Amino acid sequence: MSGPPVQGERTAISAPPGLTTAEADRRLAQQGRNEVAPAEPVPVYARVLAQLRDPLIMVLLGAGLLTVAIGDYPDAVVIGLVIVFNTTVGVAQEVRADHAVAALSAMSAPGARVLRDGAARDLPSTLVVRGDVLLLAEGDIVAADAQLMQAAALLVDESMLTGESVPVDKAPDSRLSAGTVVVRGRGVATVTATGTASALGRIASLLEGDRQATPLQRRLASLGRILAAVILALCVLFFALGLLRGLPLSTMAVTAISLAVAAVPESLPAVVTLALALGARRMAARHALVRRLPAVETLGSVSVLATDKTGTLTEGRMVVQHVWTPSTEADFFGVGYEPHGDVRIDGHPPTADELAPIRELLTAAALCNDASLSPPSSPGTDGDQWRAVGDPMEAALLAAAAKAGCADQADLRRTHPRTQEAPFDSLRKRMATVHRTPAGTALTCLKGAPEAVLDSAVLADRTDLLLGARQQAALLAGRGYRVLAVAATERSQEPESTAVAETGLRLLGLVAMSDPPKARAASTLAACREAGITPVLITGDHPATAHAIAARVGLVGKDDTTEVVSGPDLSAGRVEDLTTVRVFARTDPEQKLDIVAAWRARGAVTAMTGDGVNDGPALRQADIGVAMGARGTEVARQAADLVLTDDELSTVVSAVEEGRRVYDNIRRFLVYGLAGGTAEILVMLIGPLVGLPLPLRAGQILWINLLTHGLTGVAMGAEPAAPEAMHRPPRPPGQHILGAGAWQRLVLLAVIVTVTSLGAGAAARIWGLPWQSVLFLALLGAQLGIALGLRAMVFTRQNLFLPASVIAAALLAAAALYTPLLQSILETEPLGWSGIALAMVSAVIGFVAARCLRSAFRRKA
Repeated sequence: MSGPPVQGERTAISAPPGLTTAEADRRLAQQGRNEVAPAEPVPVYARVLAQLRDPLIMVLLGAGLLTVAIGDYPDAVVIGLVIVFNTTVGVAQEVRADHAVAALSAMSAPGARVLRDGAARDLPSTLVVRGDVLLLAEGDIVAADAQLMQAAALLVDESMLTGESVPVDKAPDSRLSAGTVVVRGRGVATVTATGTASALGRIASLLEGDRQATPLQRRLASLGRILAAVILALCVLFFALGLLRGLPLSTMAVTAISLAVAAVPESLPAVVTLALALGARRMAARHALVRRLPAVETLGSVSVLATDKTGTLTEGRMVVQHVWTPSTEADFFGVGYEPHGDVRIDGHPPTADELAPIRELLTAAALCNDASLSPPSSPGTDGDQWRAVGDPMEAALLAAAAKAGCADQADLRRTHPRTQEAPFDSLRKRMATVHRTPAGTALTCLKGAPEAVLDSAVLADRTDLLLGARQQAALLAGRGYRVLAVAATERSQEPESTAVAETGLRLLGLVAMSDPPKARAASTLAACREAGITPVLITGDHPATAHAIAARVGLVGKDDTTEVVSGPDLSAGRVEDLTTVRVFARTDPEQKLDIVAAWRARGAVTAMTGDGVNDGPALRQADIGVAMGARGTEVARQAADLVLTDDELSTVVSAVEEGRRVYDNIRRFLVYGLAGGTAEILVMLIGPLVGLPLPLRAGQILWINLLTHGLTGVAMGAEPAAPEAMHRPPRPPGQHILGAGAWQRLVLLAVIVTVTSLGAGAAARIWGLPWQSVLFLALLGAQLGIALGLRAMVFTRQNLFLPASVIAAALLAAAALYTPLLQSILETEPLGWSGIALAMVSAVIGFVAARCLRSAFRRKA
């Protein structure tokens, strides 16, 4: 509903002369630019230092210093390359994401038209100052907070601030907020606040504060501290036992340091970074832009998904869904403002007679209408959808009229020219137009809020019909619909005035419209629940609307309206535990923060989706903020960790799967890498007890470490997701990264590798074979067997890099035995078939053990 189209230039409304250029420049110097202070650019060195402060990187740096201290420069180079790789990829991803977000921001930078020196001037919105006079027209973004002085049928979309999906009618003396959008009409307003003093700026100030560490970062930090302490203690023990056995001090020092280096999973940072980077790349292909690499894994740990309504769960476009007339009812189907769709009466296509009263109603609604529909302009992009020009509700009526087979709007305006009109305003809550028909009669059409139309002063219908219509309107409103009543009458002569025209009308019926759920919204939320994620709806919309949408997408029961909690309820302290509520309505930005904080205090890992300025603080407060890139605001994009370029909530589910894939791969590598490192330590500690004085040389330990933790370890970070990844609950936030059976598998695998390797070495010694070389190859082979055995799908064609790296490691192990140069450096001897057979048995046992343990711990893994 809205008033008539406004003709002429923007300056047609009389307005004060505005500021002078000199005064505006002076105020700009005093007040500053009209913008939310942009975040200070992060220098490259700061990004690098942030990467190096990671606890595991600190452990790795210590291991690198140890390798330099013992003169093992090749291994020091390998460790250095891992650190450089990790840091480079992490910094590059952050910079690339920031550039992409900046590009989105540049495309949405608004301008403003103001009066300066008595003339209208266009200028960037950043140059608007307090006291400027804004000239507003359809499509303009309000540049600053302002007091409305004059208005002509002004309708403003405030959803990005309030979450309310329906535009708001604005009258003189109303307040306008920065960032809101003029849907139709014109206005003149005086700027009252700019920059950080505006409503947009005040909300943006809630974004201040450092980001907290992600669950993965916290878990790896804890693991790094434990590893450092355990490795140091075991290496000191090994060093002391060697001295007690009378071995040379220098030999024991070098071997102990080598053992410490081997026990550190130095490929872990590379595995983590590669897994995150590959996840970010795959998510970008699925329309999700990752702004911080750790956010990839965080999605996999999400246990609560807090989502807004408009544009996220819903289409963000008004659609007529039901029409009631005194004689029949019809349901309408279709997408957005597309003027094509189905009409059903009692589930079947209507006959011409059944459709007649529906067409009469919608024809009147199309005549009493100032909107229009814009056809697709750029197929394959956002331009491939029909758009509303003017009031979204009026555009929805035009789309419904086309679906019902009414005459084209242009033809109606030509055959039924408008002769009189009474524009909609917030007091009358209705609009009326008078048209001359081809027969020369006068047709009056009226539409408006049911309470303003279903009145005996307006309608000449029977009292019982009006009572029934009021009951039907209340029923539809209770189901979350926006309801309009439509009436009309035809007179032989044109009424003397619009006041006379708005009397003695005949009720044609009611139109129920809403912003409907997206087609995939219900299935997306169902997929969340199947994955153990609790969805929560937080919106600024009316409680009835919020409940209706929540019920339609399966978030709450259809009949239980007590499940919706409103912002005033929160302000009054009527809700003790916010985590028991699934639908929140009429919330403000601070209350969104409280809801997210309540879930986090309970130990949940939270993801928050949003597109408006009002969502920004909660996006920043959540463990991961997810912003809509296409229709989202700059504040939302800057606050988010993840930006969805397609604005589809289903993309979040895909991102969750990527996050779980990353986390599984990291855990898989930890089990593999730490089992191997532990086995190496146990071999060195237990070997002398079974007759193997110094089981392995320092160089042999480091060569094993290089082959197992090098390409093979890194390749594990690219493993595909397990089939059951999205059919299990997220991991408890307090769970250790080696929890849920991982450490048990690690210990069992370490023991199995130790026993089989020492067994092979002892057997070789008894048979008179080069036992140290057999032990070297058996220990390496067992670990490579585990690398293949831990795969979720052994024979998958995905990630062929892993089996290729295992083959490469096996070939390099053979080179260590049969290449003279490496034989000299590593102190190895060539083996015959019997020695190779012992090592192969160890590899097979390692593979079988990994497969069996994976099956045994599958429910926990």
